[in-house]
Order: sequence, then structure tokens, then C-alpha cells
Amino acid sequence: MVRPHGSAQLQPRFVYDSERHHELMHEAESLPSIVISSAAAANAVMLGAGYFNPLHGYMNLADAMSVAETLRTVDGLFWPVPVLNMVEDVSAIEGASRIALRDPNVEGNPVLAIMDVAAIETVADEQINTMAEHIFGTVDDKHPGVATFKSAGRKLLSGSIEVLNFSYFQSDFPDTFRTAVEIRNEFVERGWNKVVAFQTRNPMHRAHEELCKMALEDVDADGVLIHMLLGKLKPGDIPATVRDASIRKMVELYFPANTVMVTGYGFDMLYAGPREAVLHAVFRQNCGCSHLIVGRDHAGVGDYYGAFDAQTIFDQQVPEGALEIEIFRADHTAYSKKLNKVVMMRDVPDHTKEDFILLSGTKVREMLGDGIAPPQEFSRPEVAQILMDYYQSL
Repeated sequence: MVRPHGSAQLQPRFVYDSERHHELMHEAESLPSIVISSAAAANAVMLGAGYFNPLHGYMNLADAMSVAETLRTVDGLFWPVPVLNMVEDVSAIEGASRIALRDPNVEGNPVLAIMDVAAIETVADEQINTMAEHIFGTVDDKHPGVATFKSAGRKLLSGSIEVLNFSYFQSDFPDTFRTAVEIRNEFVERGWNKVVAFQTRNPMHRAHEELCKMALEDVDADGVLIHMLLGKLKPGDIPATVRDASIRKMVELYFPANTVMVTGYGFDMLYAGPREAVLHAVFRQNCGCSHLIVGRDHAGVGDYYGAFDAQTIFDQQVPEGALEIEIFRADHTAYSKKLNKVVMMRDVPDHTKEDFILLSGTKVREMLGDGIAPPQEFSRPEVAQILMDYYQSL
């Protein structure tokens, strides 16, 4: 199995020792505390779960700028996206060296983590824009990731953290949320050494299903990790519960037994396209995956990125040897009426557009909302039924 990124063993920031956990919960009651942003809370969950190995906490301004501009921390660790805790008001914790971080996404704002404050720095608008330009490729406020990033506040809290719970992810998605530690352990139990990761924030249609099967066969993998984002999305995206149900139904009916693990991770979508694709590779390596499928407009939104920018970044900006995980490069995948199967378009140069069954996302949503199942070549009927039920309930 591939090694974690940046260290020999995973170093999750979650406090597994029950005695220490109890001590910290007790200590938190007397510490100055602050309710952090959803993005910062998601970063804490990812640190706690071992996904952001080998980081121990939130980055300071020097590291954040260095990562944004060069994909490396000041000390030279390869990392694609700054891991930040930005807040608007620090009056409640001014002068404190140790604080409790409270969860914005759970009623009552329980303590999510305890932080040793290394620094509180003010970030200038110019620095925010520089980071946004590098991370997202734009400073346009209409980009959902940029809007979230710019609205998080200008006070940057840095320092190591000890994580005490996994926010709402464990309670809301008990069958799906898994830490990187748990995923690695399950790979060992299954005897899987070579594993392909499939990232999704959407339900999986027939093309996605076949893409996973193609990758499984092409790299001669032991299995596929279908790894779905469980955190915050932009308005209009399908909720995680619906997505989870539809993906599980597809796997149950259409994949050979014991070839797929359906899991999820607790993170808010950045919509950062190429940079987010590299982040996906880093934390899938931490899970123990040998390959990550990167397809057309991976982690993109709108028209902000070129169709295959998320693939070319691995050639142009990821240095040789920086990652052990390999990229499985996927083209646009669709059902060929000529061949009666799903193919990658690059593999069938003799085809024209008319030879494929192609439906836009808008068209599919309209059909589902009207109770019309898309063609079976596009979406499995059992999956379509779950999605129709959801859209008609709106």
C-alpha cells in the first residue's frame, strides 16, 4: 500500500486516548473559545481524520501565501491549498495561547477542537486576492469558492490542534463517514493493495459507473473507493443523503461483490478545479489509494476552468516524486449507440456527436423533476427512481 503523504505513518489529530480526550473536554470548559467558520471546521475534521497528514494544524500567513503561490510550505512540504482558520473577530480570545474551537454546524456550538495559538495575524485584502487568484484561478465573487474564501474574515489563527469530535459527519452519516485511518485499516482487512479512488459530489450515472469499472480493469486494481464529499455544497447541488442512497443502490446492483467501498469524508467543497484535484490526490494517498480518477472538469464550477486543467496541473505544477499516488486520466464518457456500451470519447475517433447519448445536467434535472426517467443508457432505472423521488419532493 502507498505510504501517507509526508510521513511514514498517518498522524491523525483526533484524540483517540479516552483519558486524554476526557481531560481535554474538561479543560475546554475553562478556555476562551470562538465559533469558527464552516470551512475551518471542515479543515479540523480533515486534520482529525488523518486526511491532511502530515499537517498538525492550521497554517500561518507565511505558509498560506507560500502554498498558494508555490504549492509548498515555507519548510518545503508539497501542499496544494492553504489549510486555514480565518475569523472576523478575535476579541473573545485576544492574548490567549490556548483556546477551544466551537463548531458552527452543530446546535449549541460544541467544542470541536483545542488549539495552541501560535499566532493571530491580520490578512490584507491584497493577500486575500493573491491567494484566491492562485487557489481558484479567479477573484470573481460569483465563483462560490471565492465568495466563501473572501467572506471568512481577515484574522488568521495558526497553530496545532487536537480534535475532539468529527462534527455532524459521524452522526448524520454513520454508515458512510470514514477517517483515513479507518479506510487504510479496511484495505488491509480486505487484502487490497492497489485501489482506485473515485471522487464525487454528485449522484453517479451510468458513465461514472463504467468509468470506475474501466479504471479498475486498466490498472488491475483490487478495488474502487467511491469517496463522496459530505460537507457543504453550493445551492442546487443534490444533498449527501440522496446521493449516498443512489450510489449505494448502484453499487449493490451493478458492481461485482467485494470490488467497491462506498465511503465519505467531512469537507466543504471548494470548487477550486485543478488545485482541488491535487488536494484530492493528497488525501486519497493518505487513505492508501494508489490511483485517483481525474476526469473532465474535476472539482470545477461554471466555466472557470478548462475541461482538462485538473489533469494538466499534475504535469505542470506537481514536481516529480511529490506524490506516490498516480492519476488515472479520464476523458468525457458516454454511451455509444454504435457500440452499445459506455466509452471514453477519445477512444472512438470515428464517432460523431450523434453517435452518443448525451444529456445536459439541466435537461436531466428537468426530466427527473417531471417524473421522467432518463434513458437506461444514461442512468440506471433504480438510481433514477431515487433521484425522481427527491426532485419531486422539492
